[in-house]
Amino acid sequence: MRPRFTVPPSLADIEDIAHEAYARIPYELRRYVTDVVIRIEEFADEETQDEMDLESPFDLLGLYRGVSLDRQSVTDPRQEPDMIFLYRSPILDYWCETGDDLTRIVRHVLIHEIGHHFGLSDEDMERIEEQI
Repeated sequence: MRPRFTVPPSLADIEDIAHEAYARIPYELRRYVTDVVIRIEEFADEETQDEMDLESPFDLLGLYRGVSLDRQSVTDPRQEPDMIFLYRSPILDYWCETGDDLTRIVRHVLIHEIGHHFGLSDEDMERIEEQI
């Protein structure tokens, strides 16, 4: 069990939590995301915020950037690696607002973004989350 934080968790703390959550994802799924880069940042960059038409930078907890497996083609090679972004400040804001367990929040956001890599539905992602 993770100790309770007495100061806001750092980017490195959130990264540690994300790696622990990633390690608990069943291998059958995890083996298809080994090339996906997971990055922890304070907020989405301004371009992403504008692109997603966010009212506030706190509105986005995570983001998958890439081509989902169900849309990839061998005839259309990718230029950039698939990436999952977890945004520290919005995650911490959500954590403070809800009082939910921080580890569960990070795991939920990570699984949701991995689900986008697979092209899964919200119901599929919920089922996976229940398994871990």
